[in-house]
Amino acid sequence: MPDALSITASAVDPALLSLPWSTPLGEWPSSAIVSLPKGLSRHLVRFSSLSGRVVAIKETTEEMARREYDMLGNLARLDAPCVERVAVIAKRTDAAGDPLPAALVTAHLKFSLPYRALFTQVLRPDTATRLVDALAALLVRLHNVGFFWGDVSLSNTLFRRDAGAFAAYLVDAETGELHEAGLTRGQREHDIDVARTNIAGEIMDLEAGGRLEGGVDAVAIADGIVSSYHSLWEALTEAETFKTSESWRITERVRHLNDLGFDIGEMSIEQAPDGTKVSIQPKVVDAGHHQRRLIRLTGLDVEENQARRLLNDMDEFRARVSRLDDEEMVAHEWLTRVFEPVVRAIPWDLRAKLEPAEVFHQVLEHRWYMSQAQGKSAPLAEVLSSYIDTVLRHRRDEATVMGPPTETMALPVITSDIPLPTAEEDEVDWRDLV
Repeated sequence: MPDALSITASAVDPALLSLPWSTPLGEWPSSAIVSLPKGLSRHLVRFSSLSGRVVAIKETTEEMARREYDMLGNLARLDAPCVERVAVIAKRTDAAGDPLPAALVTAHLKFSLPYRALFTQVLRPDTATRLVDALAALLVRLHNVGFFWGDVSLSNTLFRRDAGAFAAYLVDAETGELHEAGLTRGQREHDIDVARTNIAGEIMDLEAGGRLEGGVDAVAIADGIVSSYHSLWEALTEAETFKTSESWRITERVRHLNDLGFDIGEMSIEQAPDGTKVSIQPKVVDAGHHQRRLIRLTGLDVEENQARRLLNDMDEFRARVSRLDDEEMVAHEWLTRVFEPVVRAIPWDLRAKLEPAEVFHQVLEHRWYMSQAQGKSAPLAEVLSSYIDTVLRHRRDEATVMGPPTETMALPVITSDIPLPTAEEDEVDWRDLV
């Protein structure tokens, strides 16, 4: 290893030194490479294993690598959805002493996929729409913290399943700028216009490759990010004026933002001199309303829509079954009697297919369809067996074996199906009783 090699990292992993930095990234041996789906990139990108997890390595200039490393650190401090930075590797040289490009190392986001890997054969219109909506929500969150992206596209984004929708994460920040004073309307509109143009091109590229379902309008899909973005941005930032007798509308505004997955950290309220009208405007809006409530109650760290679905199930459990009044005690009872048994029932060899929260969501969906088909409530054990054999077993793995766990709790491994409960057992799943 050349003595001149420079490693910049907030916490240096000694295993970084074992990677073949004196070899051009494109020539790394297969023993140092992990095969994972990746999106289109202007730079060479490879995946490798590092201390039991998977990292992405991108060759670029030292200046760009350090700039993006710093930007990812700033975005992480602002709780923006983005990949985690690991290190910058600079002053690389080959065996002959000739310089090699610097490298930016980031952690692979477990259970995430580039947009091209989210479909097997063709892209359906509903999938395309959900991807665009997720990207619009990501762009709103980034703009809300003053981040100007500059190169918004599906290719520069990673997606994770989120209870029927998708959650989007920024994966390429090299063109971004952070403005503490916030963005101007022109900067935001520029990002939206770039997003629309890039998305249209990406969808048309799929169409040219025969991977677009017939009747899908690439331009219409791209236009969707404009309306989706403006709708969400206005809901978060638009000022509202009403009569003083309609003060209930303040509560209504807060609840609406909560439904969208946001909390209001600060609100500006101004009353007219004559006292006839009141104006309100959210000033600090934080994403992750349902995520924060779920992690506080259960310790489960999941995506926003998954959290909403789990909380709804927990609230229904509380209304129908639990005799406890304390919310935290109800959450613990739901976790041990409802959520954990479902997760434990998934065979070990299928655990890499989906996140536990996504599995739980899909099991509930599967049960609904089975119950509709049978005309009665399908037993949970029967649903689980059917879901595992007919749905989960045939999915591709969306996590790497080496990936770091995203859950905050450890669950015991049970590789057999859960048994059907008997009438004498006390621990009967509550859904079999309603």
